[in-house]
Amino acid sequence: MASTITNVVFDIGNVLIEWNPENLYRKLIPNDDERHEFLTTVCTPDWNVQQDLGRTWTEAVEVLSREFPDKTALIRAYSDRWHEMVPGPISGAEALLTELKANKTPLYAITNFSSEKFVEAQVRFPFLKTSFLDIVVSAEERMLKPDVRIYQILIDRNDLAPEHCLFIDDSLANVETARQLGMTAHHFKNAAGLERELAALNLIVR
Repeated sequence: MASTITNVVFDIGNVLIEWNPENLYRKLIPNDDERHEFLTTVCTPDWNVQQDLGRTWTEAVEVLSREFPDKTALIRAYSDRWHEMVPGPISGAEALLTELKANKTPLYAITNFSSEKFVEAQVRFPFLKTSFLDIVVSAEERMLKPDVRIYQILIDRNDLAPEHCLFIDDSLANVETARQLGMTAHHFKNAAGLERELAALNLIVR
């Protein structure tokens, strides 16, 4: 029986490009305990999420520097040296994206990302700009996955039928929301697993 999946919806961070603050802060704070404390009490995930919701990096750095004036240089590095958190594409994933595009598969993306940093990422990784028919960026919509509304924006904007979509994300919570909407969803762990999924759905030939 032929697969009914015709569209593929990608996450970007830690599916197509690696992102990990440790990549930068291992250089700036060599001590493991001190680095862990900084990334859990100063530049926390919750603080970073506010940029994914649309806060500017200038405001983010200013707000946190007022709270932790002795950490200003380290806080500023989170924005100024952001690219050092992103060593490059996820091994094998870009090749699968390229293969899908060559097969004329309609490609889309939903990403929790700062608008400012996403523009920078697209300059550095041109495939993020040229591969997709549409990209829903959380900062532009002021909402995050796994909020069902951000998925609905992509669906409505592109007149997509969820049952004809494969959604790919490294977050299980995001995957579960996609499934609730009727999408087939793949919890991304590595490119080899994604390759098997794409082949099973006849989106690539192996």
